[in-house]
Amino acid sequence: MELEIKIIKLDKPDDLNVIIGQTHFIKTVEDLYEVLITSSPFIKFGIGFVEASGDCLVRWAGNDERLIKLARENAYKIGAGHSFIIFLEDAYPINVLNAIKNVQEVCSIYTASANPIQVIIAETEQGRGILGVIDGFKPKGIETEEDIKKRKELLRKFGYKM
Repeated sequence: MELEIKIIKLDKPDDLNVIIGQTHFIKTVEDLYEVLITSSPFIKFGIGFVEASGDCLVRWAGNDERLIKLARENAYKIGAGHSFIIFLEDAYPINVLNAIKNVQEVCSIYTASANPIQVIIAETEQGRGILGVIDGFKPKGIETEEDIKKRKELLRKFGYKM
């Protein structure tokens, strides 16, 4: 039995947020759609789900054609069974992440980010699995007092803190 490790770089515009997770059932596509569509009247999204049995198709849903296309293509590229990918616009992962985690079929979340993302894949003759993700870049230093001030100002600018 052989194992090959691969790095899959997501194709995504810099301004889009993405959520990648693991699930266990085809019902996930519709359940994630319901969670997202009811989260905000302004949210735009695309979902791709990699089916791991039966027809083994990339299932999809969403309310924005561009984001649906990105989700389908990236899900196919990742190709790891029962994984899902969601592309978000006009919403942030923080707005939907707990609702997604509470979907009965969702087993885990690998990442929720707007950073460049690489998905680390293990591949055998049976299929593929996600080992983890590389989210963004390594640190350039340690936060200073000035950096703390900037961080706090940014959170208040976004409206997440008073």
